[in-house]
Amino acid sequence: MPLFVYVLGLAVFAQGTSEFMASGLVPGIAGELSVPVGAAAALTSAYAVGMIVGAPAMAVLSARWPRRRALAGFLTAFVVVHVIGAVTTSFPLLFGTRVAAAVVNAGFLAVAMPVAIALAPPGKQARATAILLAGITLSCVAGVPAGAVLGDLAGWRSAFWAVTALCLPALVLVFRSAPADAAGPHEVSIRREARELKSPPVRQAMLQAALINGATFATFAFLAVIATDVAHLPAGAVSGLLAAFGVGAFLGVTVAGRTGDGELRRGLVLALCALPVGWAVLAAAGAQPIGLFVMATVQGGLSFGCGSALVARVMHVAPGAPTLGGSFATVALNAGAFLGPVLAGFVTESTGDYRHAIWISAAIALVPLPLVLWRRTPIRS
Repeated sequence: MPLFVYVLGLAVFAQGTSEFMASGLVPGIAGELSVPVGAAAALTSAYAVGMIVGAPAMAVLSARWPRRRALAGFLTAFVVVHVIGAVTTSFPLLFGTRVAAAVVNAGFLAVAMPVAIALAPPGKQARATAILLAGITLSCVAGVPAGAVLGDLAGWRSAFWAVTALCLPALVLVFRSAPADAAGPHEVSIRREARELKSPPVRQAMLQAALINGATFATFAFLAVIATDVAHLPAGAVSGLLAAFGVGAFLGVTVAGRTGDGELRRGLVLALCALPVGWAVLAAAGAQPIGLFVMATVQGGLSFGCGSALVARVMHVAPGAPTLGGSFATVALNAGAFLGPVLAGFVTESTGDYRHAIWISAAIALVPLPLVLWRRTPIRS
């Protein structure tokens, strides 16, 4: 595999860390900027909004840009908005930087995915894609808990500076070695790809992905406050809990990547059926530290494994949309990542019990089951 694919993976790791780290910084941000916990938790949703808006727009806008210039430009903008976020004392401005960071993150992914696939040796395209996705899941395992530790030891702003520092080596390497011609403009037909995305199987797969991710982030956005306010763990334990969730996520994506091919196979169906049960168990066991850690790991694996498999399914049922297919799968995932925490935040602010966020996850995870169980095609084993 070309080294530059791993460079892209490093950049995606930094961006994934930024996307998810707000969940571990919620208490510190809420306290310093004097906003409700629900408002601080909405920073995760702010990032999702930027991804929803940015993914299709940036995919279309950058489709005919030189690859090196596009990658370097998006990554430079990502660094700049994190510097602004690290120094601001205004919550609305911080919220705005999260949206802006997500838009340029979406632009980077829209370019990086086809570049990685174009650079991969024959028959290794799936592996190249997996390297980029691994950057996101590894950010859950290492980057997000490290951000929580930094936030606990040196304040939440230090996590923003750390993301900036992570991006700089990748930015230098992009300027020096990014290919200028991979996935060139002549290979993209936006109109043809847009027609491909209108088919019912594609829309159904994207709806399923949105619902599963909505369930995931309804709880993930509140995981830190569940640990401290419900399970009464010390603030230093939050990083360990996020790491447990991230380990599960990494294992789930790894298994899905090795066994999934975009078909709706029996293992995926069983995992989708297990998800709402697992959220219910987590809600019941959330006040017990051991139960919280164990079920966070299990649900991280099930959620990200199912989400990864459903993204693969979007690409499988939309073979004629290699550029927009990935972008609209990103839209689906982030639509869920936005709506899940918003709904959970509304409920928890009304009830005062953060465990209700987990029950919201269980309810959302139930919704796609009829789409899976009542489909017309048989389950493949």
